[in-house]
Amino acid sequence: MSTTTPVTGGFGFPLGCVAAVAVAFGADVAGATTHPLYALVPLALVVLAAAATTTSAAAAGVAAVAWGIDAGFVFGREGHLVFDAASGRAALVLGAALAAGVLARLVTAAAVRARHRGPLMPHRFVASVPSPRTAEQRRTDHAASA
Repeated sequence: MSTTTPVTGGFGFPLGCVAAVAVAFGADVAGATTHPLYALVPLALVVLAAAATTTSAAAAGVAAVAWGIDAGFVFGREGHLVFDAASGRAALVLGAALAAGVLARLVTAAAVRARHRGPLMPHRFVASVPSPRTAEQRRTDHAASA
């Protein structure tokens, strides 16, 4: 886990699941059983937020739970998972939201690390080969070391 992740996986997963359930209840009241996008869009936003604020494993768990809620209660209506083209598209949308959130978190973390490092300064290379010495300088150095 990176140091810029504000929510650990132990809190991110349960919070994401609670948010997914709350969103599903709201979507059901709004008519998600007749218009499945009413549930899919808010669930994708929950997955995106989880992926951007917690660990990748916790966000993947939230995406799986969100898909289960969508396939089981929006499409299946009785808690039975439905495996059809619509639930497959929902899985793709939630997977894309997961990938976008993880990518956003990684880009943000890289930007924070770059900002703390400071601006990149070009290195100045100094010749490490000494300049040639005269015979007199070599004799003086040899006499001093003896």
